[in-house]
Amino acid sequence: MLGVIGGMGPLATSLFYDMVTEKTCAKCDQDNINMLILSDAAMPDRTAAILSGDTETVRQRMLADARFLEKNGCEAIAVTCNTAHYFVDMIEEEVGIPFIHMIRETAKALSEQFAGKRVAVLATDGTIQTGLYQKALEQQNVKAYAPERNIQAAVMETIYGRIKQNKPADPELWQRIETACRGAGCDGALLACTELSVVKKQLSLPESYYVDPMEVMAQRCVERFAKA
Repeated sequence: MLGVIGGMGPLATSLFYDMVTEKTCAKCDQDNINMLILSDAAMPDRTAAILSGDTETVRQRMLADARFLEKNGCEAIAVTCNTAHYFVDMIEEEVGIPFIHMIRETAKALSEQFAGKRVAVLATDGTIQTGLYQKALEQQNVKAYAPERNIQAAVMETIYGRIKQNKPADPELWQRIETACRGAGCDGALLACTELSVVKKQLSLPESYYVDPMEVMAQRCVERFAKA
């Protein structure tokens, strides 16, 4: 059974379930992965915790969720929030089952196609400030690009002002973001916040330019449980 720590946000968790199901080679219900989805929507905001330096509450709650999944028979854990992986890195050695680590798996997936190339990291302020993707990408010889301040503000507006409030993505606002990334010489862009996975679906963003870490994690989950 796969354990999922979700609810960060709920739309992204729902989309992750769809991704895993669609990537599974199944001929009947029983061919699918058993999943225990813990939608912990009450989890404190990860970006706010990182930026304030008050990280212990989130760390403890993430650890409690992981241990709950382990206790209830899960063999691996997926976390449907990029920023939350800052806390996954803190707790993974305290849990007896592995995390299917979205950031590390995405960096590996980009290592060949984007070696030596520049990739924009579109994410929350918390993910950008911690350098989660920048460090992982640099280890794979991929050049990470963080947007300028006004474009980062547009990314945050898309995440917090639109998707987390169950409002549709704004096509014009997103076009500003994409134009800036292309103008900065980026060969691709990482949708490094799971709310942006929702944007990809809503706006039918091109696979040729955008890489969705949650899709990478979904594929690794399917492979881990031999359901590909």
